[in-house]
Amino acid sequence: MKLESQREVVLGVDTHLDVHVGVVISEIGQLLGTRSVSASSSGYLELISWASAFGVLTRAGVEGTGTYGAGLCRVLLDNGVTVLEVNRPDRAKRRQQGKSDPTDAESAARAVLSGLATAIPKQQSGACEAMRIISVARRSSVKAKTQAINQLRALLVSAPQDIREKLWRTKTSDCVKACAKIRSLGDSVLLQALTSTLRSLAKRWLTLAAELDQFDKQLEALTRTHAQQLRSRFGVGPHTAAILLSVAGDNPDRLKSEAALASLCGVNPLPASSGKTTRHRLNRGGSRAANNALWTIAMVRMRSDPRTRIYVDRRTTEGLTPKEIHRCLKRYIVRELFPLIVGDLGKLQGCV
Repeated sequence: MKLESQREVVLGVDTHLDVHVGVVISEIGQLLGTRSVSASSSGYLELISWASAFGVLTRAGVEGTGTYGAGLCRVLLDNGVTVLEVNRPDRAKRRQQGKSDPTDAESAARAVLSGLATAIPKQQSGACEAMRIISVARRSSVKAKTQAINQLRALLVSAPQDIREKLWRTKTSDCVKACAKIRSLGDSVLLQALTSTLRSLAKRWLTLAAELDQFDKQLEALTRTHAQQLRSRFGVGPHTAAILLSVAGDNPDRLKSEAALASLCGVNPLPASSGKTTRHRLNRGGSRAANNALWTIAMVRMRSDPRTRIYVDRRTTEGLTPKEIHRCLKRYIVRELFPLIVGDLGKLQGCV
């Protein structure tokens, strides 16, 4: 029994909104037990206590460490358990084994035991997480604001000609202010509905504009304080800096190299050679938000940075397409920004 209690066991967890399913396997891959717990603090502690009864729990593979498994991940780390992020099983494997929560949890545990799972979960406890939260809210505000002005202009286009001429403005802010001030366009049912709808959309746009301004001020303050090295580079603004830092996470040790960051951002070149053609193609994986941030930085430099414009002209002469040049630029930008991101993250943790 003493040897039993000292053997290492591995925990695999399939996470959901209300319930987590855990599976424990031994160091030789033997299935030891399956248990479902509630997605709560008491449930997390119950799962750890249950798994520890089979042996020494040192490693755990968890699906969705940034979403449903975030709370469990924090509790496991606080209890000295190494947590590795596990992707869901591929479709070919699921077709062979079937799909169930215990099966997914067992696959997570076996991925850790075999060494396939090596990704360190992103910590969500510092300034990077604050930037991510603000960026998420800002992104939805931008979409809602764009939708509001598009709907307002569409209503004006189809409105009676006299109303259109009265309220239409080329400049967005002027058009919105004119619609926000209207009191009545007429007594008919159509005109009453048009009056209230235009006024409502205009007020919504103004509210969202004020909300965006507040988000921008918060990101500016956060990045100026916590991303000084990153902000010093040409073309890196508060929004792009916040996205890159939030994707990297609050723990710089998870970024082993600039190639890892490139893969995380989806800008690592993928071979696409065939026959006599030797080339690379764009990567459609990784974080699309980070990829878009690098795209924005590259666009700014292509328009305004003399060094980048010389590079674009040279690669165009060599026969590269604009997409290929953009892919190369994003990869070079990651190489340039990686030590700055790690440096800023290190300062956040007091490592530098």
